[in-house]
Amino acid sequence: MAAISRSLKLGSISLAIAALLVGGWWFWLRDQSPTADYRLETVCRATLEVKVVANGTLNPVTTVLVGTQVTGMIKEILVDFNSEVKTGQVIARIDPSLYKARVDQARGRYRQAQANVSKAQANLEDAQNDYRRYQNLWKLNLVARDDFDNAYTRYIAALSELQAARAQVAEAAATLKSAETDLKYTTIVSPVDGVVVSRNADVGQTVVSSFQPPTLFNIAQDLTKMQVNTTVDEADIGKVCEGQSASFTVDAYPGRTFTGVVSQVRLAPQTRENVVTYNVIIQTDNLELLLKPGMTANVTIKVIRREDVLVVSNAALRYRPPHQKPGHPPSGSQVWISGPHRQPVPVPIETGITEGRWTEVIRGDLQAGDKVIVSRGSGTKTPYQVSRRKTSMSRPF
Repeated sequence: MAAISRSLKLGSISLAIAALLVGGWWFWLRDQSPTADYRLETVCRATLEVKVVANGTLNPVTTVLVGTQVTGMIKEILVDFNSEVKTGQVIARIDPSLYKARVDQARGRYRQAQANVSKAQANLEDAQNDYRRYQNLWKLNLVARDDFDNAYTRYIAALSELQAARAQVAEAAATLKSAETDLKYTTIVSPVDGVVVSRNADVGQTVVSSFQPPTLFNIAQDLTKMQVNTTVDEADIGKVCEGQSASFTVDAYPGRTFTGVVSQVRLAPQTRENVVTYNVIIQTDNLELLLKPGMTANVTIKVIRREDVLVVSNAALRYRPPHQKPGHPPSGSQVWISGPHRQPVPVPIETGITEGRWTEVIRGDLQAGDKVIVSRGSGTKTPYQVSRRKTSMSRPF
């Protein structure tokens, strides 16, 4: 009986060990099974658009800052916000009293200088007559040499005084012209046809002309033509060039899209917090006058458009089997399909443009309708479940 008991115990132990070995082998086979579940997506034909997205501000194409070149108190303002103005129209006046007095003073000095010229010219004629008279007497030896030389000296001095008086007239004329110009500047006129966007002065305010004149008015020349000043990151600026079409939206008109054209890509970089950006100017029409200066625009620049091209999901380009064999290129120039026994099989391809989710396939052994692996599932699915997942996949566009 003891022998039988020992035999039963040994048999039980052997069966337990065998069961453990069989269980481990089964779990190992399940992990290595070629029937692992994959999430698949369909290769299809679609239209791809590469876009650059940026934010910008709407501004008039031409904006004129009107200031003052003289110092004084504003006596009169003839326009206000949103006023339409014409070239040469008076829009403000500075108190001209002081400048009128300066003009009168300069005009008096100018007339005095002219009188000095007449006086110097009379002195010159008198000195010239004396010199000629002494010259004739000197030839007849009737006057001393000193008297002749003194007459000549007076003549030369009178000639110099006349030249100095004429120079003073020119100086006085310039001073008078400067005073008259300052007086003219007390009347501020519009340099262009346009609309007053902002007014930065009030009646009674004293403005001071300096190296940087104060801005009294901001006049937009033509609000039917607007531009969007955008900033594009250095990573995307190489895709942007003049002539590309663009679209943008503003918060004031939700659901409405405005169009424009890239007119300028400025070369001057702007660095802010170690981020380099470049200014891109987009021209747009504003015939309805809906767009207003200062609005924030969400801009989309259309870089390139390809129609009816073969596309594959970017997730398929990123997928790699967990136990990829050595020798397969680790780059994104291949995708994987489910081969015999549902083993992943690589398919080399050549890619073109990408718009973030989908990439163009230029060359490769792929056709529209093929299924490519984008990821591996967490568990084993039945063929019925897999087929339902495949048929529920949608096209990108």
